Amino acid sequence: MKVTDIERIVVDVPFTPRQQKITRTSISSVYNWSVLELCKVTTDTGHVGWGETVIRYTYGRVTDQTVARVLGQRPAELMNDDSLGAGLQMALFDLVGKILEVPVYELIGMKVRDWTPISWWCVDSSPEDWAAEAQDAVANGYTSLKNKPRPWWDIVAQVEAVSESVPPHFKLDLDPNGSLQNASAAIPVMKKLEQCHNVAMFETPIPQDDILGNKQIRQSVNRPIAMHFGSPPYITNMRERVCDGYVIGGGKSEVVRQGALSAEAQMPFWLQLVGNGLTTTWAAHLGAVLTHATWPTISCINIYSEHLLKKPIEVVGGYQQVPNGPGLGVEMDEDAIEKYRVSQERLDGFEKHGEPIHPDPEVIKTVVYPDGSCVHMVDQGLGYFNAGNGPAYVEGVRLEIRENDGSSEWRDLFSRAQKQPVRDRWR
Repeated sequence: MKVTDIERIVVDVPFTPRQQKITRTSISSVYNWSVLELCKVTTDTGHVGWGETVIRYTYGRVTDQTVARVLGQRPAELMNDDSLGAGLQMALFDLVGKILEVPVYELIGMKVRDWTPISWWCVDSSPEDWAAEAQDAVANGYTSLKNKPRPWWDIVAQVEAVSESVPPHFKLDLDPNGSLQNASAAIPVMKKLEQCHNVAMFETPIPQDDILGNKQIRQSVNRPIAMHFGSPPYITNMRERVCDGYVIGGGKSEVVRQGALSAEAQMPFWLQLVGNGLTTTWAAHLGAVLTHATWPTISCINIYSEHLLKKPIEVVGGYQQVPNGPGLGVEMDEDAIEKYRVSQERLDGFEKHGEPIHPDPEVIKTVVYPDGSCVHMVDQGLGYFNAGNGPAYVEGVRLEIRENDGSSEWRDLFSRAQKQPVRDRWR
């Protein structure tokens, strides 16, 4: 059999109401993750496979060139090629599984678990929003939340707010993305946070290439430390033991390679494969065969208002069941796909002129310190602080958001803050 058609459908799936607010006002580009490209691949046998790409996040987009490479070819011949892009590779695995009438996990390896762990996720936000997200996580069967500590929020206050609103078994995995800067700044904060029994682990507290600093943290802090696989190099980590486990992502072949190396070192990891229903299902198939995928998968599916599947993904006790049907084992909700399909006019602007489907929010984001000083920002954020332009942590710090009120004062500050952060006194 050969591939006869590849349809690429761009959809814009709205986030949940709270996530719409959080992602609009956070210092991040997460609001663009609502734009997905679905790949619908058909063969001359009439079989159809589906895959999904988060356009503004994925390790690899599907391109016109990769589509041309696959058309007219046997799907099994190319499905292990990560360079095809996330959605197209996923669709080929779904397709081959359906043709052979076997689940995708059988095409990857030997299944070791029927249910895979999965975590709720949230970007940086206020203590109140984090607590509300954690409560939603508990109500939806999750037992953990991965979130993003940042220098513009009081992480101790955030963790305390969550801990007061969830049961004792609920865990927090904290990912500063290196923003705790160095060991001397990070260790006092992390020691304070480890006093909370809900805090389970830390990911990348300081830059991963700081080998001595990370070793010092690991020796001082009584919580596991996770790092993205490959930095520092695998052999360096085996020698220096700078972390306790990994974050793994990418295409199928790279994920399996990293997973096998982690297993050789007896190091657990979580899969970080961001997307909606298809990506979350794909992650479950990978997690079913990778022996050390025992930390909760991060797919961020909870930020989406719909999964685009006939049967939404259900989480029970922090685990997602691995489908046993042919291919990915899920059925697409084509009515929902049509509902959220991006019009050709919007798509032309995006593809031909680089116009974002979601323009950057026009907001001024102001870091307010307890002493009354502040820093106004627009496009800058983590890189500015990671470079040492602000403290890693200040008790009582908060983020204030100023929407465009049409005033000349707002416009002037917005223009100046676009060029570089503006230090000032808070009004």
